Amino acid sequence: MGLEHLPATSSPEEVLVALQRDGAVIVDDVLDAATLAELRGELDPLLAATAPGVEEFSGLNTRRFGALIERAPATRPLVMHPLILGVANQLLSDATAIQIHLTQAICIGPNSPAQVVHRDQWAFDFFEFPAGYDVQCNTIWAITDFTEENGATRVVPGSNHAPDRQRLEQDDTVGATMRAGSVVIYTGSVYHGGGANTTEDETRIGVNITYNRGWLRQEENQYLAVSRECAATLDEPLLRLMGYQRGAYALGYIDDLRDPIVAVRPEFATGEGFAARK
Repeated sequence: MGLEHLPATSSPEEVLVALQRDGAVIVDDVLDAATLAELRGELDPLLAATAPGVEEFSGLNTRRFGALIERAPATRPLVMHPLILGVANQLLSDATAIQIHLTQAICIGPNSPAQVVHRDQWAFDFFEFPAGYDVQCNTIWAITDFTEENGATRVVPGSNHAPDRQRLEQDDTVGATMRAGSVVIYTGSVYHGGGANTTEDETRIGVNITYNRGWLRQEENQYLAVSRECAATLDEPLLRLMGYQRGAYALGYIDDLRDPIVAVRPEFATGEGFAARK
């Protein structure tokens, strides 16, 4: 079976049903042409300046670059998109806080083999989380069309319910094909991988924004990826999502139990050290 496609008008609850059932779901046509053009204007120079990967998992003809909150400000509305945050907060609803896990553009170049099928939550030192316990909510925004030929993300539907450490193959997957401006939302527990780009001259460009539980370490260190000078210009909800909040009752405070946001925007500090979930 293929992945379910839902309209951009869907509610977080409707998206969550498909996400928990299949491990991934596509929401179509979320971004308009003007937003896509703005994103391309910021991402294309970064892509041109980025070297391809040096090992097979990252992709020898795949270019990846992060720190998008500072380097590509047009991605900030994607990070803070209400539908995505609604889904992420519900998927991880028993966490005190959620946070940004990473921001990254993934650009699969021509003549690239498929990536090995894996679970993103293996980044946590291959710790085997309990079955049915999600720790991540992931997105890949299609900045170009995602097709079978140019490397659309491959997903094993329903594998979020499978045992850990499985060795699944490309034949087990389906393509997350979608138009530019759409987004595939998937859990850290679903088996997936970048698809093969069999074209001669087409680069598949996606923006990968992932959220996780606030008590886990972030894959991309937001405190260093985003400079202090840039952080001092950002709004409170984005800063707190970046990690300038406590991740649980006693995690992430500064010195005398101060709210960590005081380091960059003291006017947003609270006595409790963390704000209500956005």
